Amino acid sequence: MASSFKKTSILVPKVLKEKLTPDGAYWKNLETPVTVKEYGAITDIDFCQVQPYNFAVTNSMRVQIYDVENSQLHSTISRFKDVVYSGTYRSDGKLLVAGTEDKYIKIFNPGTRSLLRTFQGHTGAVRVTKFLQDQFRIVSGSDDQTVRVWDIPTEKEVHIYHEHQDYIRCGLTSRSSQDLFLTGSYDHTVKLWDARADQSVLSVNHGLPVESVLMFPNGGIFFSAGGNVIKVWDALAGGKLLATLTNHHKTVTSLCFCSNFERFMSASLDKHVKVYDVATYQVVHTMNYPGPILSHAVSPDDQVLVVGMADKMLSIQRRKTESVDHAVKFQKSQRKRKLRGYAHLAKSFTPSPADSVVALKKREILAPYDKHLKHFNHTKALDSALEMVVRKNHPEVTVSVMQELIRRQHIKTALAGRDDSFLRTVLQFIHKNLSNPMFMGTLLDIFNLVLDMYGISELMNSGPLESLLVKIKALINNEVKLMTSVEEILGSLDLLFTVAENQTLPLLDSSTQLQNGTSTEIVADVEMTSNEAGSTSFSIPAGKCLLDVIGSKSVAAT
Repeated sequence: MASSFKKTSILVPKVLKEKLTPDGAYWKNLETPVTVKEYGAITDIDFCQVQPYNFAVTNSMRVQIYDVENSQLHSTISRFKDVVYSGTYRSDGKLLVAGTEDKYIKIFNPGTRSLLRTFQGHTGAVRVTKFLQDQFRIVSGSDDQTVRVWDIPTEKEVHIYHEHQDYIRCGLTSRSSQDLFLTGSYDHTVKLWDARADQSVLSVNHGLPVESVLMFPNGGIFFSAGGNVIKVWDALAGGKLLATLTNHHKTVTSLCFCSNFERFMSASLDKHVKVYDVATYQVVHTMNYPGPILSHAVSPDDQVLVVGMADKMLSIQRRKTESVDHAVKFQKSQRKRKLRGYAHLAKSFTPSPADSVVALKKREILAPYDKHLKHFNHTKALDSALEMVVRKNHPEVTVSVMQELIRRQHIKTALAGRDDSFLRTVLQFIHKNLSNPMFMGTLLDIFNLVLDMYGISELMNSGPLESLLVKIKALINNEVKLMTSVEEILGSLDLLFTVAENQTLPLLDSSTQLQNGTSTEIVADVEMTSNEAGSTSFSIPAGKCLLDVIGSKSVAAT
């Protein structure tokens, strides 16, 4: 009696899966982003601190206010004649302030979009505008290198500070004090100010042009971002540097808190947003975006993440919510309870000796290529494995069928008598997957077999096949060069490990004389010393590095 047919054993590619952490699961629980094309690069995003937590997006010559519930544009403030910067809500959400390229500061009612105040005095573009916590004063920073404090009711300047030596591009006010605020400048400094004093109360040097600053609500610790570096400072210890973070590889442009101040985020021109633990300053999650990021913010309830990019794109992501109908949920629970009862009864039932037990035989479902192999249709089996859907999405299936045909010694039968269209499909598959180490051996055998069966000269007569053969040849040559380089590196590492394991004596220079019957032999700049006991040790001459020895000569020891 013939044995039952065994399905083709499919190669299982090894995939390194990212370890899912609690923070990773938390930030992956966001819906597909809503993407909006704005009028210009999005320089600032600010959430209102009171419900419903609408957010203001500053770009080009307008500040646009979005509804946080449906991610739709709510209103637009466009009463500007030049580029606008730093659209920021007051803590009660009733006022919004913004600076402009034409040196003005303007305050609006975000509900009615009416202009309430205009402040004049800066001689450069106003890049920073923030409300102090008393709600009656604002702070501004400008390209004219000055920091100014303004009184809202009288529209007068309260203080003018001239300590910065370059453009002022970022700033924020303290949540714990009505008078403290931070500014960061392209002169590499971050300064802490007290609106009651005539000069800064603290200054630290970041070492690079400062793009963003961030301060804890209690005002004790603050962050500065510039270049690809984030630095953590202790204000209570006189500006002591606590940590330096270099997790980005391009300029960090924005910082913000999230998760009730237990985490903070950084955004960069390298298109990444990274989430950090405030206790360890370690990255706990990374998010990727399609363009360089200029600004980002998280809603106070942690439900919405908004990211603004240099290519005018605005990404809005909401946290997923589960809306379950309680009646449907109850019905499902009742159905599951009944099924559990039947399953328990089936498991606990014991047939009596007089009962006839009939085993349930499940119908075996075979893939198309397995059906053909079962009936020894090897040509059709290979055709099924080379179909577009299979070879594109599951190349391991195609290679496994080829291996099965090789094992059955019918691969020549499956490849024989083919036209140029089929051969082009085979060669394209080989060219695409030859670099995969799992497939390389099998595909090289198939490639050599095609060359032997159809002849190189005949294949070169066809234009499409000729170009594919040239591409495969170039790919094989590159793989050979890569393997040669890898072998050289492995040989160098083996030598390093051998010398490191046997090096027991201190380094000797050429003038050192050995006594007590020991002999020294210098082989390729490495000294090999043997004593009377028969043990051997290696040392390197003074002034030479082991890598220099490996790079210049080879060591031969017998």
